Amino acid sequence: MAVKFQYNKTSLTALGKQLKVRQNALPTLKNKESALRVSVAVAKGEAQKWNDELERTISSYDYMAALWNEFDASLVRIEDIHLRTVKIAGVKAPELDGIDFSLSPFNAFAKPAWYADGVRILKELATLGIRSEVAEERRRILEYNRKKTTQKVNLYEKVQIPGYQEAIRKIKRYMEDEENLSKASSKIVKNRHAAQEAEEAGF
Repeated sequence: MAVKFQYNKTSLTALGKQLKVRQNALPTLKNKESALRVSVAVAKGEAQKWNDELERTISSYDYMAALWNEFDASLVRIEDIHLRTVKIAGVKAPELDGIDFSLSPFNAFAKPAWYADGVRILKELATLGIRSEVAEERRRILEYNRKKTTQKVNLYEKVQIPGYQEAIRKIKRYMEDEENLSKASSKIVKNRHAAQEAEEAGF
């Protein structure tokens, strides 16, 4: 990384502060990255679990496939989905807090006896589908934040920290050279004065 700097003490101090900020932040970022990596794996497993559960439940009702043609699916409607925000490794993610279903009235005497089961099954499948979607969204959010954190860790560790260290080294070297030159030139001037005084004293 090309760090902009000047060869003076002000620039050296400013770079030192920037370097310290990044060095202090790096361990925290690394811990966050590790925590997010674990959280992503957990969220992925959870999303897969709900997805598998949904597929398993759908398969378990295959024997009723012919009956579903007679069922009025519009009887059951999702009114509202309640989500709450939870913090996972410092990242805000959604969690399902409940689902409000509304049921259209139907004549239980005029409809087949299994209609009540059909309503229950639809609610169960909808709940599993929503749980699966929310878990997948949580995984996606955590994965996105993990990638961003990894990028920041790499930026600090491999680019910015070495860049600031190199710039600080250059300034220090330059200032040392300047000091040595200044000392050498003042020594030369001093020697000249001494030689001049000795010469004058000789006359």
